[in-house]
Amino acid sequence: MGSQLTGRTILVVDDNPENLIVLGELLLAQHKVRTANSGERALHLARQAPLPDLVLLDVMMPGMSGYEVLEGLRADPLTRDIPVIFVTAMSGVEDEQHGLELGAVDYVTKPLHPAIVLARVNTHLELKSARDHLQHQNARLEVEIARRMHENQVVQDVTIHALARLAEMRDEETGNHIVRTQDYVEQLAKLARAHPRFAAALNERTVVLISKSAPLHDIGKVGIPDHILHKPGKLNADEWGEMQTHAKRGADAIRKAISDTTEAAEFLDYAIDIAQSHHERWDGSGYPDHLAGEAIPLAARLMAIADVFDALISRRVYKAPFTPDEAYRLMAEQRGRHFDPDLLDIFLGAFGEFCAIASRYPDTPAPPGSSPPH
Repeated sequence: MGSQLTGRTILVVDDNPENLIVLGELLLAQHKVRTANSGERALHLARQAPLPDLVLLDVMMPGMSGYEVLEGLRADPLTRDIPVIFVTAMSGVEDEQHGLELGAVDYVTKPLHPAIVLARVNTHLELKSARDHLQHQNARLEVEIARRMHENQVVQDVTIHALARLAEMRDEETGNHIVRTQDYVEQLAKLARAHPRFAAALNERTVVLISKSAPLHDIGKVGIPDHILHKPGKLNADEWGEMQTHAKRGADAIRKAISDTTEAAEFLDYAIDIAQSHHERWDGSGYPDHLAGEAIPLAARLMAIADVFDALISRRVYKAPFTPDEAYRLMAEQRGRHFDPDLLDIFLGAFGEFCAIASRYPDTPAPPGSSPPH
């Protein structure tokens, strides 16, 4: 027997003292042996640390039989995986079958033959050692997979926010706009799950994916010329038309990114919907595709409410920030016009929660001497 199997703990259970002595002397040369002369005592010792690596169990005992002991071992999560070999004078096929059906790994009949007993013990100790090693390796693998998935998630999130920050810096708008709007979208989506219109589409995973996609809503502004992005006054018709192209530019950029990789990223499908359609309006008067009603992707309808709310309460070069009460009134007037009426009702019904999010992430004041944002 290999050295890796020496020093294992074996529990021997038999109501006959002579059998306990015989088995104990046979096994003690290479293993640690515990003995129990009753089923109740066996169950007690089986739960003591270190747990037995193997149980040799007599079947016919007064009080609790070996079958009942095995059932007790299998019922306890602490002992259910300990292999059990029945040691009994019962030699009928039905008896052996019954023991194996209950979960015993082997069956040794009396009178005992030392060589056979040792061979059976060693075989099952080797099997248990292999199972333990495999379980340990699987546990390590699961930990490593979880670690790498977490790292990939962090890299993905950092990349998303870096791209969103790039667009935001070019636009020279508010410092925490992407953080606030992401939280608005997530909270609104969670609340909308309780509404029958949205319950099927907004499961827990969908909410996470839409929230993850939200920071990319204005990524297309990277492609808008500086003289338009940074213009201090009102845009003329041509400039406004060019500004509107940022929605499709952003969606196209994400589509191109998807085509450049062999790995699918489900959240990017939502990112496309949000980038392209978050300026669409419920009544069809938005851009770039003049979609209306349910034709506007749900993720974009969520983003539209978040984006407009944040724009209203934030300072822009062309306006001072509106108060929350003013923003509430202006958005309520757009029910069924700019916004999905049911989503807006949900938003306004929990308006205080969104104001609290805005308070958590205030804009960073511009440094002295800097030009005003557009």
